[in-house]
Amino acid sequence: MKILKSAVLSAVAISLAACSHYSQSLNTSNSKANVSQIKKGSEMINSEIQRKHIKLETHDNVLIVHLDGGPYQLMGLDMAEELSELLDDLEKKHTSVEAVIFTGDHPDYFIAHADVRWLQEGGASIPKLGLKTSSLVARTSKSIRGVPGLEQLAELTPLDGGMQLDKLHETFLRMNRSGVIFIAALNGSALGLGSEFAQACDIRIMADGNYVIGQPEVLLGINPGGGGTQRLTRLVGTHRALMMMLEGKPVSPKVALEIGYVDEVVPKDQLIDKALERAIYLSKRPKTARAAIKRAAYFGGSETLEEGLHRERTEFIHISPTETAQKLMKGYLEQTDQRKKLPFYDAEVFQETLKSGSLPLASEGNKK
Repeated sequence: MKILKSAVLSAVAISLAACSHYSQSLNTSNSKANVSQIKKGSEMINSEIQRKHIKLETHDNVLIVHLDGGPYQLMGLDMAEELSELLDDLEKKHTSVEAVIFTGDHPDYFIAHADVRWLQEGGASIPKLGLKTSSLVARTSKSIRGVPGLEQLAELTPLDGGMQLDKLHETFLRMNRSGVIFIAALNGSALGLGSEFAQACDIRIMADGNYVIGQPEVLLGINPGGGGTQRLTRLVGTHRALMMMLEGKPVSPKVALEIGYVDEVVPKDQLIDKALERAIYLSKRPKTARAAIKRAAYFGGSETLEEGLHRERTEFIHISPTETAQKLMKGYLEQTDQRKKLPFYDAEVFQETLKSGSLPLASEGNKK
């Protein structure tokens, strides 16, 4: 703990010293007032923009989220904050939601890309640092975020940009850990952060048309920062992703489908219906099992085989004693005894199982 505090304070000190216009404003007499004012202002802004950028529509236990990024359909800090708040609600308040569909409110864009002003101003506030110091700032930003007092102080330093990026990454990681199925219904083009947001979803269904998807950040002199260097490589393969990101050239829906960037391409007027169909179909599977599978696949798949197998064992040990798992497995044994045939090899039973999400003899309402 002492080492962590020392590293945190050191990184804060580096940030303060490197940016003189920040350090000059932090005198003893007004630093507390500034922190309080910023915190209060942030709360007021959050209150004012509540649901400004995301509009919710419910279909039974499926939530459709319409993304509104203004005339250019950009994702900025405000939308990122609202997405984080949505995850809070799904985890704490609206636990009955089984699937979430994200789609754009713009005729041509899912999310065009990040608000470049957000990126540019954030970059301008950071002093030029070496890779080692940048790594320290990134790790310290992660350690500080959520720590009362330190987080507010760090908001006045270049660490603020690191904390914003870490929170965005954490929002996407929470989607990957969740038992909720997240579907990106790409109604139009998605570049940069728009593409990275779609990559963080479990399923990507794209409208056919004159649209593109890709990571063009290199053309702005930066690397993808919303997870693209990691998730795109996992979707399409390291070398293909590397070439796409080095060139910065996006691909059409047809090519995206061919290389595994998206899962399906459909006529635009069928997009939401197709996404709803997929959401309802997968949401019938037990939520605890979906969460365990997602965690093992997303996080175990990027580890060594031994580490990934350990994660898989952990999830299996955790979920196999649950009421839902026990009832479904006992139902399988009952079916076997009754029919003298293994249910997974009984075409009629298996098709019904796929349709309903559980074996016909299993009790309903136990998808916990």
